[in-house]
Amino acid sequence: MSMTDPLADMLTRIRNGQRAKLYTISSPYSNLRSSVLDVLKREGYIRDYKKNDGENNKAELVIELKYLDGEPVIEVINKVSKPGRRVYSAIEDLKKVFNGLGISILSTSKGVLSDHEARQQNVGGEVLCEVF
Repeated sequence: MSMTDPLADMLTRIRNGQRAKLYTISSPYSNLRSSVLDVLKREGYIRDYKKNDGENNKAELVIELKYLDGEPVIEVINKVSKPGRRVYSAIEDLKKVFNGLGISILSTSKGVLSDHEARQQNVGGEVLCEVF
């Protein structure tokens, strides 16, 4: 059975893994998921991730979650753009997440970027998710 929203699946795995206080979780590999994890790593929300070649040529991502004083670094991680309702934003109209304390992750013509990087490069795009 095919999955309708693979990115939402990965975000849910991260959310559930942190609630269960796990240090590593796994998710099927895709280029979009890897790009989103790059942004999360650059912004300091996860420790690291790596691609493992699984069985039957199915690659997977092993994600190391990050905790600070026993509490998860990611408090809120929500999908904004969904398969039935895509959300696009020009950079001037992009709202700040939790008054600038969180980030939005955008899929732009220059790749997957955080809202800070998108503002620096003056490029808008599809708002994938919000993280705080």
